Amino acid sequence: MTTFFLVHGAWHSGQSWERVVPLLEAAGHRVLAPSLTGYGDKVDLAGPEVGLDTHVDDVVGLITEEDLDDVVLVGHSYAGLVISSAANRIPERVAHLVYLDAMVPEDGESAVDVQPVTRRLIELAEQSGSGWRVPPLPEQPAPVGLFGVTDPADVAWLRSMLSDQPVRCLQQPVRLDNPAVNAIPRTHIHNVGAGPAGIIRRPVPPVQPNGDAAQVWELPTGHDCMITMPVELSELLLKLA
Repeated sequence: MTTFFLVHGAWHSGQSWERVVPLLEAAGHRVLAPSLTGYGDKVDLAGPEVGLDTHVDDVVGLITEEDLDDVVLVGHSYAGLVISSAANRIPERVAHLVYLDAMVPEDGESAVDVQPVTRRLIELAEQSGSGWRVPPLPEQPAPVGLFGVTDPADVAWLRSMLSDQPVRCLQQPVRLDNPAVNAIPRTHIHNVGAGPAGIIRRPVPPVQPNGDAAQVWELPTGHDCMITMPVELSELLLKLA
């Protein structure tokens, strides 16, 4: 049995994995897909003090509280930053890192360094009445849709779980200063369907930090593949079990 820990991206909640969790569980694996602080059932905890470090604490705290080992840690989008810093803190508990259409940082980088368009989101938050709220990206005409989701029913479902992103999440740096984190194998899953303008995907180096050849898989869909292609995503993740 493998333990999959699924970490949602900005604006989303743990509910976004609802179609993937039962597929992994049906294959005999344990799955955790919590909402991070400030989202979903924890939306009332959102505030200007919530940042990347808060979300890293969420992940590390649950893994240690549940005494989990050999975890396949999956980070979607912004959560690529979260799983990187989390693995840096508890590398002995992480068996594999999966960057799912995710930001892939180097030590000391923030979201702005990895995805420069994020700077505009920070400016919008600072200019807003709250000073810290970053609203979800707006829906665009198909095929971009809402985070790559275009089916009207799915769009409505997705919109029901979205909430504002605290700007501090985009400003705090990732920590990757523990040499042990470099030994953890990585897999990158790229969603190669239509996406909004300005999004830049960093090339994956041909060699992983642990010396193995890079492993990059693709899904022909938009950003939220856990909603649009849950079966295909689950099949890829099960290859790592």
